[in-house]
Amino acid sequence: MVKQLLNQQDLDRILSRIAHEIIERNKGTEGICLVGIQRGGVLLASRLSHRIESIERVSLPVGTLNISQYRDDKDIRQPQRDAGDSSIPCDISGMKVIIVDDVIFTGRSIRAAMDALMDFGRPSQIQFFVLVDRGHRELPIRPDYVGKNIPTSLPENIEVRIGEDGKEDAVLIESPND
Repeated sequence: MVKQLLNQQDLDRILSRIAHEIIERNKGTEGICLVGIQRGGVLLASRLSHRIESIERVSLPVGTLNISQYRDDKDIRQPQRDAGDSSIPCDISGMKVIIVDDVIFTGRSIRAAMDALMDFGRPSQIQFFVLVDRGHRELPIRPDYVGKNIPTSLPENIEVRIGEDGKEDAVLIESPND
């Protein structure tokens, strides 16, 4: 059974709120770089950057991060298709880097992202925005910015659809048939 939890208006409101939280927490936008985890995080980072730009009239650098080689479960996990290469458009040394992802579950993706990020420099600070926090952490990792907390059971699956991916914006939850 599939149920829609968030629609396009919900996502727009979340991104507006998070943009303001980022600006407030960092006392502006100076020295900030957004880095999206391939795939869903990249689209969200781009949207978040545009939202911040509309508020502050400042364009933030936006990078992409392919974490597949840094995962500790790559031997048992399906390889991600079309993950793309990592691309960071600036020297992140000394910057505040905000890693962006669509869903946090066990915490392994963000751990891998932090490892991958270190290949590009040593940021002064790493912050983390996730659109959906579904719980069930295996590692002691907590996002700095959360769009929506959606408690799930282990067999449930969260799917984030972003319009740029050819689909209507939505967050869906799929429950196994009973």
